[in-house]
Amino acid sequence: MIACFIRYDIDPTRVDAFEHYARGWGQAIPRCGADLIGYFAPHEGSATTAYAVYTVGSLADYEAYRQRLRDDPAGRENFDFAMREKFIRREDRLFLRLVSAPHAPVEHIGG
Repeated sequence: MIACFIRYDIDPTRVDAFEHYARGWGQAIPRCGADLIGYFAPHEGSATTAYAVYTVGSLADYEAYRQRLRDDPAGRENFDFAMREKFIRREDRLFLRLVSAPHAPVEHIGG
């Protein structure tokens, strides 16, 4: 499994547009083959940094997913919305692979 982390630098006066954009991917990303973990908008601290995280099986799966996303009507509309509204100033992608087992909840000692 590979996780794609996207860091966005967004216009701090357009957080509402980013939130609309993020909600737009809620159906398209899973429909096109990736497991969307979520989009995260500024809450406190930096007003310009936002993130998205999703997983795919491999880089080959990622390439196929990106092609399906480009062909998806909702995906195209969301891309067009971002280009038209210009609220994303920069977007960086980072691909990481899971190297540890998922953890179970930790029981608190003495509590």
